[in-house]
Amino acid sequence: MILKKTDYLPAGDKGTRVALIYALVAERLTAFYEHGQWLTVAQGATLCADWLARSKRSLPMNERQQLSGLSDQLARQIESSLSRQAGLFTAHELMASLDSNYQSDIGISIMAECERLLDSLI
Repeated sequence: MILKKTDYLPAGDKGTRVALIYALVAERLTAFYEHGQWLTVAQGATLCADWLARSKRSLPMNERQQLSGLSDQLARQIESSLSRQAGLFTAHELMASLDSNYQSDIGISIMAECERLLDSLI
């Protein structure tokens, strides 16, 4: 049996990178509101690797850490600007909107902010 090495995500695949930041923001807010803890940058980078591996893709560790760091920055900014109840609702909305069949105005807004953050690196 020949094992296929995972393919690196093309450098120009901005949409996937934005989606990774978004999914990490959703995970971070959920972990914070449900367990009172923030995911570390390393934990976020590992989640990225796991998600990408499902489609036989990967990103170098330094890039996964960078995306994880951006998601941490945004999640903490969101948390600091919302009441607990609004934060719980937002976390729920973001997790639900990870399903492409679920439309969320909050999700669209956060996705745009994820894209802006990624663009700020370039």
